[in-house]
Amino acid sequence: MEVLTVTLNPALDREIIIPYFEPNRLHRIFEREKMNLSPGGKGINVSVILSEWGIDSVSTGFLGGNIGRMIEYEIHRRYRDITTSFVHINDESRENIAVLDECNHTITEINEAGPTVAEHDVTHFIKVFRSLVDYPKTVLISGSLPYGIPIEMYSTLTRIAHEKNTEVYLEARGALLTYSVNTHCADIVRPDLRSDTRIFGKELETMEDYIEAGEKIIEKGAQMVVSSFEIVNDIVFTKDGIWLLSLCDPHVDPSHLLGSGDTYMAAMMYFARKNGPDLLERAKFGMAAALAKTKYLFKKSPTIEEIEEALPKIQIKKIKG
Repeated sequence: MEVLTVTLNPALDREIIIPYFEPNRLHRIFEREKMNLSPGGKGINVSVILSEWGIDSVSTGFLGGNIGRMIEYEIHRRYRDITTSFVHINDESRENIAVLDECNHTITEINEAGPTVAEHDVTHFIKVFRSLVDYPKTVLISGSLPYGIPIEMYSTLTRIAHEKNTEVYLEARGALLTYSVNTHCADIVRPDLRSDTRIFGKELETMEDYIEAGEKIIEKGAQMVVSSFEIVNDIVFTKDGIWLLSLCDPHVDPSHLLGSGDTYMAAMMYFARKNGPDLLERAKFGMAAALAKTKYLFKKSPTIEEIEEALPKIQIKKIKG
């Protein structure tokens, strides 16, 4: 096993294509190809992408009820390179809906909060995690926390993984991100800025704000921080400097961005496994993968060949250091 992915709040993802989507009216979908149902949650998404690139992983977290059983069934049915080791709970796992509109160039997402996890299930999960983390070279901890999970969970898992000398990737947002990097920072950090652009309690508005936040996460112990900036750019921080990664052609259809962040994370892990530890090249490969993913509307992985074709479209400029 090469990778362990942690998804504490998995979901059954429904993607629906609705041209000219409008609220407060009836929309009918007559073509089955305009609907897609798949197991989801950020860590599971990364396991799925890695599986399609030939890298095996174990996916863990919490699953509950009929939706939870359906999520696990679909993982086993579709992906032979994914082993599951979920803790099963009483409450029902969540369902997320994404409405994709290529005509208005929008994504409308409706995400449930998820179940409530009992304290004894939290304790059980930490024991499961300890038993799993002995084997992988990389751990990904990503996504939101369901009710009942203490905010220190991500930093606790990172500390346990670091005790095994395992590299940890973290993607989180808002107060959860801030708490996690303040208490026990992961090695590779990608702030999730889709719905909350605050880090360390400060709203990120200017490039200077982004730079200040990224440098602070490096000071907390991260080896690399990759922060999305104005959708089509990324700011990459390491101990050796700061770089701006941008697209030669910045025109990307926003309705095609679903899953691009998870593709970015998976691609960085793929690059590290195949090509070594170069951090900046790892981030560039991740951005090329996210760009290649935008060829597809649904949550679909690009091929490695498509990523390599996208690499020349990424420009790198050192801005500090």
